[in-house]
Amino acid sequence: MSDARAILGTLRRGDQPSEADLAWFAQGLADGEVSDAQAGAFAMAVCLRGLDEGGRVALTRAMRDSGDCLSWDLPGPVLDKHSTGGVGDCVSLVLAPALAACGAYVPMISGRGLGHTGGTLDKMESIPGLSTALDEARFAEVVRAAGCAIVSASAEIAPADKRLYAVRDVTATVESLDLITASILSKKLAAGLEGLVLDVKLGSGAFMKRREDAQALAGALVSTANAAGCPTQALITDMSQPLAPALGNALEVDAAMRVLTGAAQGRLHEITCALGGALLASGGLAQDAEAGAAAIAEAVASGRAAEHFGRMVQAMGGPVHFTDDWQRFLPEAPVIREIAAPAAGVVSEMDGEALGLAVVHLGGGRRVESDVVDPAVGLSDVVSLGDRVDRGQPLARIHAARESQAEAAERAVRAAIRIGEAAPETPLIVERIG
Repeated sequence: MSDARAILGTLRRGDQPSEADLAWFAQGLADGEVSDAQAGAFAMAVCLRGLDEGGRVALTRAMRDSGDCLSWDLPGPVLDKHSTGGVGDCVSLVLAPALAACGAYVPMISGRGLGHTGGTLDKMESIPGLSTALDEARFAEVVRAAGCAIVSASAEIAPADKRLYAVRDVTATVESLDLITASILSKKLAAGLEGLVLDVKLGSGAFMKRREDAQALAGALVSTANAAGCPTQALITDMSQPLAPALGNALEVDAAMRVLTGAAQGRLHEITCALGGALLASGGLAQDAEAGAAAIAEAVASGRAAEHFGRMVQAMGGPVHFTDDWQRFLPEAPVIREIAAPAAGVVSEMDGEALGLAVVHLGGGRRVESDVVDPAVGLSDVVSLGDRVDRGQPLARIHAARESQAEAAERAVRAAIRIGEAAPETPLIVERIG
């Protein structure tokens, strides 16, 4: 008979818990038999000691099986994407409706902000009236009607992960490869997917700062998901700067809408096409990834992706005509100020994590689990690496609730953006795995 203290002792010694032990612990997380203190100790022990491949697969399956697993009967492949987290990363808001416009169905179970990174659910909930907390029946209705739904995991979906996810955010265990793998895949596998693409971020704004760490995580995710029966591939992508020129919940919705309505392209558009192309090819909706990327681009350019986004927003309680005049609906911060470049030169380096933390301290993320997120605050019009700026030219705009917060954010942003003579050239798609 397993018990929490014995399992924690096994991990503390550096030994591997059995499959039965991990199944018991996951169920204990789900039903409350494992205490908060024990959950935190488990997260720290796994972070420090690690699991082997078998343990990682066993923990993922156990967390998946701690609740319901969905099944679908739809006239198209059930596909999804997940990002390991970065700054200015609002790809899901563009990709899910674009995939739907191409004939796929996207039941996207997403998460909230972790550490310095934003959460897709927090971004969606900056839209007035919209609720991401749908029961399974309503979730299925929205997916069938709109082709996509971006929701929180219900109490019945991977409940073990729900508890462990919150613990990771406040115990400095976010970066654990094993916990990231189990957390991401337990929810995705429970969603009944027929294909998955993973966007593994690499760089200053990601959890993985070194290429070898990103490769290890991508490999673990791909091998674990495939071992569990879900065809999966991964793209390692650059996060040496924010993906969109905005950080913060409502501001990132605005950035996503600009892409969906053809008002902007850039890195956000490029990575959406790459990820979507890989998924359409794996789901049999495109001949190959290149053809799939072209189909995603056409779905965006034609307005069909925006139409699916609007249908999803309305079905989830948001404004009926959101995509027609989205800026009218999104909240605005009372304090907006520009950050002027201290000297002329080229934007040569950006500390993405520092930029993300600046948004957290503005109130756009959580420092403790009970924090209430302010959807209006953040950064907009952020410069890109390689941009040439004159002295006094804006590096970014701060959106804050109070002047004192704006002043603190300005100091943080100035320290995070460096002006030099040149910037390194880094490809957006660094590597494809699986």
